[in-house]
Amino acid sequence: MRVFIRHVVLVWLLALFSQSAIAVPSIQNWATKNGARVFFLPAPEIPIVDVRVVFDAGSARDSVELAGLASLTNGLMIEGAGKLDANTISERMEDVGAQLGSGSLRDMAWLSVRALSDEKVLRETMGVLSLILSQPTFPADAFAREKKQMLVGYQASLQQPSALAERAFMKALYGKHPYAQPSGGNGKTIERIRQKDVRAFYNKYYVANNALIAIVGDLTRLKAEALAEVLSSGLRAGEKAPPLPEPQPIKQAKTIYIDFPSTQTHIWAGQPGMRRGDVDYFALYVGNHALGGSGLISVLSDEIREKRGYAYSAYSYFSPMRVNGPFQITLQTKNAHAKNALKLLHETVRDYLDAGISEKQLEASKQNITGGYALRLDSNKKLLNYIAMIGFYELPLDYINTFNANIESLTVKRVSDAMRKRVNVEKLITIVVGSKADENIAVKSNAR
Repeated sequence: MRVFIRHVVLVWLLALFSQSAIAVPSIQNWATKNGARVFFLPAPEIPIVDVRVVFDAGSARDSVELAGLASLTNGLMIEGAGKLDANTISERMEDVGAQLGSGSLRDMAWLSVRALSDEKVLRETMGVLSLILSQPTFPADAFAREKKQMLVGYQASLQQPSALAERAFMKALYGKHPYAQPSGGNGKTIERIRQKDVRAFYNKYYVANNALIAIVGDLTRLKAEALAEVLSSGLRAGEKAPPLPEPQPIKQAKTIYIDFPSTQTHIWAGQPGMRRGDVDYFALYVGNHALGGSGLISVLSDEIREKRGYAYSAYSYFSPMRVNGPFQITLQTKNAHAKNALKLLHETVRDYLDAGISEKQLEASKQNITGGYALRLDSNKKLLNYIAMIGFYELPLDYINTFNANIESLTVKRVSDAMRKRVNVEKLITIVVGSKADENIAVKSNAR
């Protein structure tokens, strides 16, 4: 059934995308009676409804002392609600073939469901989700279990070079900014969290004015409006979370070495990059695609992996967020190659920026991006991700329909200028996690 649904949607999208312009149905939006924003995309081709309720309640809302609280709160939401325990919630979803999920990132947290559009199924599914949203119980046994799992996960991360690199990288990039805090917390912060902290976090951020409801599926506008009211009616109105501060610019390059007993060295380099809705978003997206975002045919991979064989993988990407998220270059190499690989990384990025993207690279990137765009929208679930992103970051409602046109309109100068403006090789933050054998390539720091 799942394969059939995916095939139907893919055929539909490919037919639409065969035109020069994308023609996804218009996103409709409104607000519920108590202030939750709603974004709806009708998709009557298959009898499925996907819903995601998103809150500005990611780890950026954690205090320094209670890092990990946002993640813990979100994870506990589905552990009990009203008079239902976790097992009953799971059973009621299984009885109607619905799928329940939750998750959190630095910017946002969400709960989601997928269900058949049958009226009885939807009534049962949305009734349970509404109860979870409005009456979570955060039971003591689940609280203790989830905290223990977070602590075990943190201890395990100390044995993973990539996890050590990520923590050190975000801390070095963002300093005292909320993005610097690890989403999963650390040993001390996790231990400090109490049930009352979870309840307080929920009361502050899981409110209607801090929420959006994204809906994609086989519904009419009237039914979508009724569904949204059911989901939001139990939420307190509350207040929207305040704006996040802007990250401080990097003033000078810095390299941090973390000693780790491994045969491979992990290198992360970068700086704050761009936000969602950034004026340079499309130019930077294409510019990075050529630099390190297009797999084995990218400049970084070609120079570092293919020509010299220094790295198992080498890539770069921008992670746009509410405020400037990180631009990141990552590679993994043998300890013996770490010094040369790091030197080549800097040289390759500098040469690319100096020369600018070539006409050939620009056209290849455009074709690759626009040609594969339909496959990024070939299911209701993927469309839901886009609708939620558009709503959360307040992007234009025609974002999907104009995406390819925005890519096609770019010139060599536009892309090259944007990359030079946002990427400065002389101010890269670099994290090196590996054996003492290459300790001389960087400044040693105890970053655990």
